[in-house]
Amino acid sequence: MKIIEGGVCAAKGFKANGIHCGIRHNKAKKDLALIVSEVPASAAAVYTQNLVKGAPITVTKNNLKNGIAQAVICNSGNANTCNANGVEIAEKMCELVAQYTGVKSTNVIVGSTGVIGQPLSIEPIANGMKELADGLCSCKSDDAAAAIMTTDLVKKEVAVSFEIGGVECKMGGIAKGSGMINPNMATMLIYITSDVAISPALLKEALSEDVKDSFNMISVDGDTSTNDMLSIMCNGMAGNKCIETAGEDYEEFKKALAFVTKTLSRKIAGDGEGATKLLECNVCGAETKQTARTVAKSVISSSLLKAAMFGADANWGRVLCAIGYSGADVDVTKISVAFASDKGEIKVCENGAGVPFSEEIAKEILLEKEIQINIGLNAGNEFATAWGCDLTYDYVKINGDYRS
Repeated sequence: MKIIEGGVCAAKGFKANGIHCGIRHNKAKKDLALIVSEVPASAAAVYTQNLVKGAPITVTKNNLKNGIAQAVICNSGNANTCNANGVEIAEKMCELVAQYTGVKSTNVIVGSTGVIGQPLSIEPIANGMKELADGLCSCKSDDAAAAIMTTDLVKKEVAVSFEIGGVECKMGGIAKGSGMINPNMATMLIYITSDVAISPALLKEALSEDVKDSFNMISVDGDTSTNDMLSIMCNGMAGNKCIETAGEDYEEFKKALAFVTKTLSRKIAGDGEGATKLLECNVCGAETKQTARTVAKSVISSSLLKAAMFGADANWGRVLCAIGYSGADVDVTKISVAFASDKGEIKVCENGAGVPFSEEIAKEILLEKEIQINIGLNAGNEFATAWGCDLTYDYVKINGDYRS
């Protein structure tokens, strides 16, 4: 497997575009994205488990009942959530894609992100569709990535090439997510494309399993969005033998998927609202995989721990505190904790108790841009990783006037 350029356009048969159509007041910011496959593709998605859901999720769920999709349309600047006519607007967006691309409206994945509870007018979207569709290109993943951003500071893209049965295949993705992130499936909006031939049933299985160790393992602020959606389209244009059962080809596909999803997870966590540091919590020695996941996610979600990391304070007690209320069945007397970065690693806790360490060295380690919190439970062989960011003054500033 190797990293390549192209994002969602890296795979054969995919084109994309992103424009400013007028949903957002700032004309310098793109707000409407489109991704289209030359042919219908196997498709799957996972969604937020927040009881309050955006209208686009309702429409996308219905469209994907047959496991087939051919296009994605997504706007930023308005979540189309808690609106009386939200489903009508989302369906109209799909119809506009059909009108300007020839893709069936029922084969469209639709997404929205932005302010909740604000009416979304179809007019700017309709007015921008010709430009959006006419500009579709295999070189415009970057524009699509920009068009789905809200408070994100950086575009999030990745693509890889790999082999299945001796055939070169490609997979790429774009994501948006910076705040309101504590997912229970995926986070905010992620769109993945591939030219692998795989059955819809197996694709759905792979995606559902993957998110347990990728997007479900990140937290910026503890808030689960109403519009979270992760979708994938695989159009089969690479020409590999269709993957219909578990086996070597399926495992290679899952490896590529895991690389793409975990890369995007790290990018989202590192671009958390107001963040200055990417935090990675590695838990090893757990008795079960679920215990490892629970501990890692609890630690990375702790506001107190996030604040300590912002201040480069090696307050390891906050790590144990988060483990203690996680609900995981662990033996506290066996826990070890160390902080690490490019400046080195320092152990701060052994057997559930503090050990002597240099505060000066610890501070130097924690001043880096990427920090690892390494936890040993010393009870088994399972492990898990979670990603997050520090909690800064700017997070409050950003969310204090988000609607403006």
